[in-house]
Amino acid sequence: MIIYFIVFGVMLLSFIIQKVLTNRFEKYSKVGISLSGAEIVERMMQDNDIDDVKVMAINGQLTDHYNPQEHSINLSQSVFNQRNIAAAAIAAHETGHCIQHAQGYGPLKLRTALVPVVSFANRTVSWVLLLGVLLIETMPILLDIGIALFAITTFFSIVTLPVEINASRRAIAWLEQSGIATYETLPMAKDALKWAAYTYVIAALGSLATLFYYISLSNNRRY
Repeated sequence: MIIYFIVFGVMLLSFIIQKVLTNRFEKYSKVGISLSGAEIVERMMQDNDIDDVKVMAINGQLTDHYNPQEHSINLSQSVFNQRNIAAAAIAAHETGHCIQHAQGYGPLKLRTALVPVVSFANRTVSWVLLLGVLLIETMPILLDIGIALFAITTFFSIVTLPVEINASRRAIAWLEQSGIATYETLPMAKDALKWAAYTYVIAALGSLATLFYYISLSNNRRY
């Protein structure tokens, strides 16, 4: 019974954090600075002697990401074009991932190596778990396989945590050192990235809680 309350609690926290994050970015998007998100990326890469990464505009909101396979920093249209502290924080964060890649940051290398396996697990885990629950009496191994696949995705979410936190630290340090963020706007960038980090923390906790749920389900049905 406790595991059900944990899963529900994590879902509720995830909803709250996402709402706060959206509100923070909307609020800080109204605080203007001199450079656009794209210009932030270009300058931060220049300061770190990186010249082989593309900066691209993509559709969506908060869809910004760094693609290590394609060596590209992909910024949503609002971040790519806008000149505000929220866009600067996001752009600098994604450039932080680019710098991690250039410097061979260990957790990022591990996360990147896991991507093909995790992609396969994500495509199949829901069906395997469903069949495993339905056929627990006749084919219990299916649930074991589903749990193993879900464990892979959980491990991936845990590995993601240090990658994201480190990228935010790099972003904040550079925004401060470059003078782009002032004593007034730097706390805003820190706050925005803090709430963004919380989404990864709660995702990892949610994945762990769900994993324990399936493990307890397996144990209860068998014993």
